[in-house]
Amino acid sequence: MSLRHSIYCPCCDMAPNAASRRRFLALAGQSAAALALFPHLAYADNDVPSIAYDSVPDPVRLPRDMYFGECSGVALNSAGHIFVLSRGNSTGPAYGAAAAQLLEFDRNGRFVREIGHNLYAWSFAHTVKVDRQDNVWVTDKGSDMIIKFTPEGRVAMVFGRKQEASDEETAPLKHPNPPLPSEPGRFRQVTDVAWDASGNTYISDGYINSRVAKVDKDGNWLKSWGERGKEPGQFHTPHSIAVDRNGLVYVADRSNRRIQVFDDEGNFQRQFTIDVPVPPDARPAIGNMPDEAAIAAGTFAPGSPWAICISPGPNQVLYSADAFPGRIYKLSLDGRLLGVLGRSGKQLKQFGWIHEMACPSEGTLFVAELLNWRVQKLLLHG
Repeated sequence: MSLRHSIYCPCCDMAPNAASRRRFLALAGQSAAALALFPHLAYADNDVPSIAYDSVPDPVRLPRDMYFGECSGVALNSAGHIFVLSRGNSTGPAYGAAAAQLLEFDRNGRFVREIGHNLYAWSFAHTVKVDRQDNVWVTDKGSDMIIKFTPEGRVAMVFGRKQEASDEETAPLKHPNPPLPSEPGRFRQVTDVAWDASGNTYISDGYINSRVAKVDKDGNWLKSWGERGKEPGQFHTPHSIAVDRNGLVYVADRSNRRIQVFDDEGNFQRQFTIDVPVPPDARPAIGNMPDEAAIAAGTFAPGSPWAICISPGPNQVLYSADAFPGRIYKLSLDGRLLGVLGRSGKQLKQFGWIHEMACPSEGTLFVAELLNWRVQKLLLHG
């Protein structure tokens, strides 16, 4: 049988035969121990479809004397305007400099404006999202804050609190393991946001707290769930988050190399991983080939989800991107692998650490890259 669309479910009768399971565990490589925990696993063999695609040259055009830094975020509003969050406009010393700038472009890629110039929260850009009312939300990893801007570009709500410049102990946050207890309303290196149809906001938090927080449409704190760990419902660097049309919450649990799915109250539903053989000529976008320790750590393991997005419409699909070997994966919402595209590199149609994706339709992707300091617009064929 082809393994292209197979799901292994050890708690039901959908498991493939023993030979297929052995083949799957061989493909999983260094992640086999973690995969044994999962009630749903997405995997594929060498006949996984390769998706043909084009990259549109210069999808956004900067004014003269303005430059991107690492592009950590990209999002679109209902008019097709493109918002790019960049680690540009750096100020301060070489170490500890602030690096965050939010820029808007029209649907044709023409520069419109900068939003939030000299904003108090700007420290180290992470992601940008646009909600159904065209409010623009930014997560800043350095200041531990989430900012909601109105469509006009004014600050509407702020979440979290930046360390005070006057405090004696103000410094980069430590990463104790296990992390210190989390607090309602405060964040530690927050990563991303998403919303359900009722306007509730889900916040992935993040590099240190390892949880998901939920606030209502008025900004009132409702709850949080998760802690550091590898079990279902635990996280290690929840890095990206999305909500489907049924209100299920998808969390890119990056260092655990998996995507977890919850209902709107944080009850665990399922989880899956992405396992596609790495091409023999694959090379990392930067640095040495990942060794066993790097793969076991998860972040640079093949299929480890750095960024996820869900397409609109009644027949939604999920896209997920990894850093090595630098690919984008198309999946059904239950974790079936539908296709793969891309590889690491510096040319168009190649990627250098995709940090965030926007998918305004099933056939169109915008990807923000850290290493290549750019946004690409991808048109998928078929």
